[in-house]
Amino acid sequence: MVREALSLALRTGFPGAAVVPAASFDEASAAIAALPELDLVILDLDMPGMQGLAGVAALRASYPAAPLVIVSATRNPAAMRQAVEMGAAGFIPKSAPMEEIVASVRAVLQGEVILPPNAGDGVLPAPDADLAARAASLTPQQHRVFALMSEGKPNKIIAFDMQIGEATVKAHVTEILRKMGVHSRSQAIVLAQRLALEPGVSPALPVSDEG
Repeated sequence: MVREALSLALRTGFPGAAVVPAASFDEASAAIAALPELDLVILDLDMPGMQGLAGVAALRASYPAAPLVIVSATRNPAAMRQAVEMGAAGFIPKSAPMEEIVASVRAVLQGEVILPPNAGDGVLPAPDADLAARAASLTPQQHRVFALMSEGKPNKIIAFDMQIGEATVKAHVTEILRKMGVHSRSQAIVLAQRLALEPGVSPALPVSDEG
């Protein structure tokens, strides 16, 4: 319902634009890969497979040229600022009126960075900025392993889910621990949980201008 309402608002606000809804992180990634000339990607931090802010970092790593804005129900100012720190061009509250969302999207397309007033001054505390930088250094494959680790899955199951060798998973885990600056799997999972928010159903809308 949220995706349909937002799609309608965007089509009304941007006549001639193609709006492609996606219900999960994987669907969004596939849509972005299929639309290299897209103008904007609109994501919710809570979408299935997104793993909160870890998904933002993964998309930035996979598609560094794709403009990205977050529409989310979270009221956490640190999450809002951290999303921008990790490469998002804006953060729009899902509770905002559709007219305001469209206006914010238009501002982002014009090159502005959009944050709600309650996001503060946009400066992250040092620990959050450091965590954002470390997460952004992971490769897309490492982000996928990191996300599955945070779900408590052992290497054998991660290897099965990703259709890769268990030795490859182990190598990814070793590199994840190094890049995240921790010494154990449990410490890495704590950081993954800091990057994730409460799960829920959410929109992902790659928008491509046909005109």
